[in-house]
Amino acid sequence: MDIAELWPVVRLTLELAVVATALLLLIATPVAWWLARSRARWKEAVAAVVALPLVLPPTVLGFYLLILLGPDGPGGWIAGAFGGRSLAFTFEGLVIGSVVYSMPFVAQPIRNAFEAVGDRPLEVAATLRASPWDAFWTVAVPLARPGYVTGAVLGFAHTVGEFGVVLMIGGSIPDETRVLSIAIFELVETLRWAEAHVLAGGLLVFSFAVVTIMTVVEKRARRPGS
Repeated sequence: MDIAELWPVVRLTLELAVVATALLLLIATPVAWWLARSRARWKEAVAAVVALPLVLPPTVLGFYLLILLGPDGPGGWIAGAFGGRSLAFTFEGLVIGSVVYSMPFVAQPIRNAFEAVGDRPLEVAATLRASPWDAFWTVAVPLARPGYVTGAVLGFAHTVGEFGVVLMIGGSIPDETRVLSIAIFELVETLRWAEAHVLAGGLLVFSFAVVTIMTVVEKRARRPGS
């Protein structure tokens, strides 16, 4: 696989990871805040739904996403409004699938960070006449920064490396849904071992870097005054 053939795959993978991570942080923030602060009896049921992709086989999740994103599901209705037929086997469909599949990897670290903040800083902010909205953005979110960093790194890395869900709902359409994990699978299938080694080795180095970054972030978060 030469550079001209490899670059579109890398570019599409990075675009998917960046878009999915941004959406994950946006969606996971209110979800994590509610899970950290709510006293509703059914809170843990919601938490279980959010964490379901951790234990659900990717093919099962991909199958149901394929139905939802297909012509006869909500994805088909949404695509129809824009002149399309389905969100399955599109970049937009990959984004939706990536957000669903990677949600627990982002929501859980942020929830843990919000729970570690506790009530005291927010109570102090309230005594200074800060509204709940202001206290959230100026106190809770900055104090939860390590959770955001961990969630962003995990979400990005998980999106880059995901395979089963991507294969089920995206297939391998050049410049549309063919990402790195799919490219490696196809190279192995066609016995192009040397090229598969290059891509797999790159992802191995990337994964090592992710683990290193997470370790550094967690150590800094444990330091007094950090």
